[in-house]
Amino acid sequence: MAIDIHWIRDDDSLALHCAQWQSLPFVALDTEFMRVDTFYPIAALLQIGDGTSAWLIDPLLINDWRPLAALLENPDVIKVVHACSEDLEVLLRLTGSLPAPLFDTQLAAAYLNLGFSMGYSRLVQDVLNIDLPKGETRSDWLQRPLSETQISYAAEDAVHLAELYSLLRPRLSDEKYTWLLDDGAELVANLRRDVDPNEVYREAKLAWKLSRAQLAVLRELCAWREREARARNVPRNRIVREHSLWPLARTQPDSLAALAKIDDMHPKTVRQDGEYLLNLIKTASSLPPDQWPPALPEPLPIEAAAVIKTLRAVGQGYAEQLDMAPELMLRKKTLEALLKSGFPNGPYQLPDSLRGWRRELMGQALLDSLANAGEQQ
Repeated sequence: MAIDIHWIRDDDSLALHCAQWQSLPFVALDTEFMRVDTFYPIAALLQIGDGTSAWLIDPLLINDWRPLAALLENPDVIKVVHACSEDLEVLLRLTGSLPAPLFDTQLAAAYLNLGFSMGYSRLVQDVLNIDLPKGETRSDWLQRPLSETQISYAAEDAVHLAELYSLLRPRLSDEKYTWLLDDGAELVANLRRDVDPNEVYREAKLAWKLSRAQLAVLRELCAWREREARARNVPRNRIVREHSLWPLARTQPDSLAALAKIDDMHPKTVRQDGEYLLNLIKTASSLPPDQWPPALPEPLPIEAAAVIKTLRAVGQGYAEQLDMAPELMLRKKTLEALLKSGFPNGPYQLPDSLRGWRRELMGQALLDSLANAGEQQ
């Protein structure tokens, strides 16, 4: 079947079509981007499917993104996406806005128990019985002109995404549809929350093994790395490699020679930022105790695995009742946060990350399960 493809290559054309799309019940959204040597994704193409045609927007030629921003924010137009976390970054960077309401077809597949974390090609094959070509995913989307194969690939994505929505939406109960939109809203809300560079150290590998004084150094190292990656627009590991952070905070080198011996330390980092790093470590290591961060909790002990398995079974039980993918119910981080609130003897508190329908549906059952587990010990 031939696809009706239209290009949008100037501001006036974008404004005209965005105004027309404002009256549609939904639009399908996809992006192609490059992110090989940069912190931020570089938008290379935007695709819109309106249910009948594919519209390809060339971001290299557009200056005024306000019409698209208005469409993204229109609460009456559903925005249909698939596994969209990076697409959202592209749209936020380009337009300053994020799409809402958000219907993620990957999530819809999980709510319908078709599969969890399904790739786009597989979902199209399962639902539409269409085999998509795979050759263009990693091609150079910033090249101009794009090849005919690239154009066809991009257009197909937009058209089939709209078709997926038209078939999946009627299969969802009103309850599941509301839950799916809630998950989309949470995804958008999480992306709107700017990462505080001073909090990044909490996620660093092995950070819990460090003393509070060493954590003060790690905090400054991670914050500097985060700010520099953004400012230079390069991946974080181009600033300081991940595996170098912990030994830097633990051993706190005081010379370029000692710095060069740190695990996984790139020679370019020593040449380019070595002196700055040494000064940063020296300053952070001299902070008074009242400015040290609190100690980080240790990972859960091995015996907690059995309790997590019991908690996961609670979610699996509800998943069977609702005919949903069990992985959709409870995230591992949420279960770990719940256990850490009171392991091993309680009392336990539901973590903030368990919210919305999951908290209402399973919150009390999880607490009851922990209470029963405690009585059996």
